[in-house]
Amino acid sequence: MPAIAKVTKEMIIKAALEVAREMGAENITARTVSQKLGCSTQPVLYHFKTIEDVRIAAHKKASEFHIDYVTNLSGKYERPMLEVGMRHIQFAVKEKNLFRFLFHSNYYIGVSLSDWLTGENFGSLFPILKKQAKVDERQAYSIFSQIFLVTHGIASLLANNAMVYDEAYCINTLSNAYFGTMHLITGGNLL
Repeated sequence: MPAIAKVTKEMIIKAALEVAREMGAENITARTVSQKLGCSTQPVLYHFKTIEDVRIAAHKKASEFHIDYVTNLSGKYERPMLEVGMRHIQFAVKEKNLFRFLFHSNYYIGVSLSDWLTGENFGSLFPILKKQAKVDERQAYSIFSQIFLVTHGIASLLANNAMVYDEAYCINTLSNAYFGTMHLITGGNLL
């Protein structure tokens, strides 16, 4: 008789992420996750005390996926910050359910915008922006945070089907936000 495959915690998190991606995070239940794994609900409830703990773990995994997606720069756009913004918007278009799970749920409660934008999330982008814009760390953060708010507004509208994706419009809007912010931050010294 073949050995029964062991369901691991990582397998459960991956299955929960797939449920969120395909059906929305509100559908992460012991039953949907176990169905995705082809097992009973017992392994899910063995590895996690509650289904909320599964959702929290899936949210963390979704956040890692999002950051990897957004910061994996290909050089497609003329400026790295434009590409980061466009990738965030494209994530919202391609991964609507994950975007809503990440940003329209309460799993970032207690995390400030400053903390979220720096550190492990986007901290690696600040040296790029400092070099490109010829600004200091504080100015780089100010530029990035203001542009991110514009970018995130567009992405949220797209993820919720409130507008239709238009790449040229998004590029133009992000470019205007970038150069306008640069003008304000650097006192009119545009590069």
